[in-house]
Amino acid sequence: MYNMSMLYPTLCLCAYGLFANLRPSEPFLTAYLMSPDKNLTETQVVSEIYPIWTYSYLALLLPVFLATDYLRYKPILLLQAASFVVTYTMLLKAQGLRAMQLLEFFFGLATASEVAYFSYIYSVVEPAHYRRVTAYCRSVTLLGSAAGSLIGQLLLTVAQVRLVYLVWATLASAVLAFVPPWFLPMPRQSLFFHKKAEGTTQGQCDYGGSLIENVDNKASLNNRDLSNASPSFSEVTTRSCGLSGVLKMLTVDFLHCYRRGPLLAWSLWWALATCGYFQVLNYAQALWENIRPSTEYDIYNGYVETLSTLLGAVAALLVGHLPVRWTLWGELALCGLSLLMAACVLVMVALKSIWLCYGTYVIFRATYMLLITVATYQIASSLDMQRYALVFGVNTFVALLLQSMLTLVVVDSAVLGLDIFTQFYVYCGYFAVISAVFLLAAVFKVTTKRHSELDALSRSPEDTDIS
Repeated sequence: MYNMSMLYPTLCLCAYGLFANLRPSEPFLTAYLMSPDKNLTETQVVSEIYPIWTYSYLALLLPVFLATDYLRYKPILLLQAASFVVTYTMLLKAQGLRAMQLLEFFFGLATASEVAYFSYIYSVVEPAHYRRVTAYCRSVTLLGSAAGSLIGQLLLTVAQVRLVYLVWATLASAVLAFVPPWFLPMPRQSLFFHKKAEGTTQGQCDYGGSLIENVDNKASLNNRDLSNASPSFSEVTTRSCGLSGVLKMLTVDFLHCYRRGPLLAWSLWWALATCGYFQVLNYAQALWENIRPSTEYDIYNGYVETLSTLLGAVAALLVGHLPVRWTLWGELALCGLSLLMAACVLVMVALKSIWLCYGTYVIFRATYMLLITVATYQIASSLDMQRYALVFGVNTFVALLLQSMLTLVVVDSAVLGLDIFTQFYVYCGYFAVISAVFLLAAVFKVTTKRHSELDALSRSPEDTDIS
């Protein structure tokens, strides 16, 4: 039964997630920036403004990750909420290229702070409820995103409002989102800096900064141990680990985790595919604007974003019901579905049909959501919560590092500054390369397994003679 003491913070967090992701202006951002309200050119928007988000996200991810744990989540949630308010206030009032670049910095800060949203709940609920509250929080963010896109589209096509009023609606939602975090209880401990001084369930940090932890004991924890691991249910004292101790702990854990072959393969796909996924999402509106200009035609970006979000959520839910042995067929699945994503991007850019572009975009997003859910499950199933945060953080950091390099070379006007159609041909080739990498991995896996079986058969007669 769900404990009432956990119901309150879960409801607050879900309310925050709903309003923070309810952004009616999001599907029409490129059209708005290029409209008379902002009067920016396509080159400025694509090559000089949007890249700032990628660079800011990368630069802020690690310090925000450490600050989130050190400050115990709640202050970073408030920082994220404030960043959203600043972002959409500037989107309404500020003018000019430099102001929009500063806006992208604040949006990068808000995005980097998202780590606090999913980390907070694990510090105030029993581990037995982790799966349930994660599902609640993830579902409500998807619901908010889908609802925001649908509201924006209906306001634009049915109510015939101007794009600027969609930004007003988004700002109102951001202001509402600023309220719930203030009512969240402050956690007593965190994963790294503030740890329990008693017991070894979640790890122990001594004054020298070393970590003493045996993850293999995780499977033997009984329900009583799991309940005692939560600070919400017992009075515990905390001990602060210094920054050097935390960094040593993260280094040891990093080396331990990434020695595992299967985890490394899924993490590699995570980083590579997320990089390409972010690029396609960031610049899809610019492609649509070139194929069907919003100044000449009605656009339906909101419907597309709503459908792709909902279909992505359904695809994620299907993971638990698909009769696929991912440990056996994982590499081939990653190869085939990455190739499907490459084909979707190719159709988007080559045929120059807005309806095919919309349709393949929906398939692209749903495919990614399916695979990222599988990757999340495959990685998390072998990790405890502390390493879960570390591995996912590292994977996201590598994805952003790759995305920053891709953005700098392909998008940024300081280097190549390719036009939007050429960019999407690059992204198509990028996903084709990912597919080829995992085809080689699958062939290597099958060949290695076959050789092992032949070696076993060749040794079996000798074993029989000896016996």
